[in-house]
Amino acid sequence: MWLANHWKDYEVIDTSKGEKLERWGDYLLIRPDPQVIWNTPKKHKGWRTCNAHYHRSKKGGGEWEFFHLPQQWNIQYNNLTFQLKPFSFKHTGLFPEQAANWDWFSELIQTANRPIKVLNLFAYTGGATLAAASAGASVTHVDASKGMVGWAKENAISSGLKDAPIRWIVDDCNKFVEREIRRGNHYDAIIMDPPSYGRGPKGEIWKIEDAIHPLVQLCSQLLSEHPLFFLINSYTTGFAPSVLSYLLGVEIVPKFGGKVIADEIGLPVSQNGLVLPCGSSGRWQADSTI
Repeated sequence: MWLANHWKDYEVIDTSKGEKLERWGDYLLIRPDPQVIWNTPKKHKGWRTCNAHYHRSKKGGGEWEFFHLPQQWNIQYNNLTFQLKPFSFKHTGLFPEQAANWDWFSELIQTANRPIKVLNLFAYTGGATLAAASAGASVTHVDASKGMVGWAKENAISSGLKDAPIRWIVDDCNKFVEREIRRGNHYDAIIMDPPSYGRGPKGEIWKIEDAIHPLVQLCSQLLSEHPLFFLINSYTTGFAPSVLSYLLGVEIVPKFGGKVIADEIGLPVSQNGLVLPCGSSGRWQADSTI
């Protein structure tokens, strides 16, 4: 498992009974997590003194209960600063486990000794975009949500990357990729973090089990003559890491060689030494980088 274990401003403190106790900077949050199926005693005082608690409804969805939490605050990871705020369906605007991938591809970009163009699809609030830009890449950031792209821009400003070579695009990812192919554009690296289900800005329906392979096929046409890496993340239950490795192995390796590895990503739990699994990632990288 690949661990995001270099955080200072974020911590999974404890996990029990379908919930996790987290520290986001100076604030403690309790949020549900379907992976937490164990029922250990909730001894840490944070369970009783948290700043906010997201309660999941048995009918689906849920709502926040707040105790002295600001509307917005920020945390840092290395030289990046992320704006946080609680919003619908338990999220805060950041997936801290992805730092394991940020560290991996940042090193590849920094040691490539050439300009690197990165395409980040389903780019959300820009964690991967900012990590790649901070490492020296030029990045095209694509997300169907105007609000998420605006949030990502805020994070770029907070991180001192306002003038970094980032192209911000609000668009359906499939349609954008198809247009880039017609335009003849190419990228040295591609990152995608697709949802299990979603809708584009014009109501386009995305179902990962139907759409992910055709999208990887399309993206393979966008890669430059000497691509650096290709990263796929998935939070979809039932998608084993091997599924992601097969996708990359079938579509990328025959064209460009290189190596594919895939594994779970996770966060260490400080109270009990466990590791909380947080989805899977598949990584392809060129032979010259191995």
